[in-house]
Amino acid sequence: MARTLAYFGPPGTNSEAAALIYAERAGGGYDLVPLASITAVAAAVVDGEAEEGVIPIENSIEGAVNETLDLLIHADKPLYIRSETVLPIEHLLLVKPGTRKEDVTAIKSFPVAIAQCRAFISREYPDAEIEAALSTAAAVEAVMSRDGVAAIASRRAADHYGAEVLASGIQDRSPNHTRFVTVAADDHVPTGEDRTSLAFAFANEDRPGQLVGALQEFASRSINLSKIESRPSKEKLGTYIFLVDVHGHRLDAAMAEALATIEKNCSAFRVLGSYPRFRAEGRSS
Repeated sequence: MARTLAYFGPPGTNSEAAALIYAERAGGGYDLVPLASITAVAAAVVDGEAEEGVIPIENSIEGAVNETLDLLIHADKPLYIRSETVLPIEHLLLVKPGTRKEDVTAIKSFPVAIAQCRAFISREYPDAEIEAALSTAAAVEAVMSRDGVAAIASRRAADHYGAEVLASGIQDRSPNHTRFVTVAADDHVPTGEDRTSLAFAFANEDRPGQLVGALQEFASRSINLSKIESRPSKEKLGTYIFLVDVHGHRLDAAMAEALATIEKNCSAFRVLGSYPRFRAEGRSS
């Protein structure tokens, strides 16, 4: 029986491309199901409507996808990262066939994609109205029936909807990569080339040395820290949840010891998942 793999859709999005890469790496046998939002993908996994789901978590230009982080941090039921996929992103300006540059009065896309192309829009279409869409592919689908509106999306979306390309490579910086994660009810078994993501908060935010003390638990065990950031706790202003990525699996002896020690000093603590580090062209990401 085929497994259900949900992704942030509709077809033609970079999330679909990431889902296809993951499905192939995992051995196939998936039914891919597009859903309208990142939250809907997570909910489908939590509710058992999909075994796994692919959602974006980080972009090399715009940073973290906060909706994804918040879903992982505050999930009421088990939701873990099982895998990661890093995808190079090229944004194109797409229109209904026959539309000329001078005809464009509005640009529509997913807000993250718009943010990644600010300089291009300011330079080439300074007077264009900006319209938000639920996804890049949804933007293309919409502009195919409208005059004077362009969409920012992928070549995959252009091919899927039959859109015409007005400009390519319009992202502000290249290379532009987005990291996607596959979420599930549990994470991955150890592989020897793993990453662990966790979130934690301290009861007393003002005591000096709390954060450095936690990070020292990794350093003292020669565990490599690859990322740290924070999100508001959503409880009161000025309180934060720290998010950390480290190399290794939560079941590794040194990692397990470090995590247990950190948890003792935290008011909130959650391992978001241990999973294989993504490899592209034979190299770790």
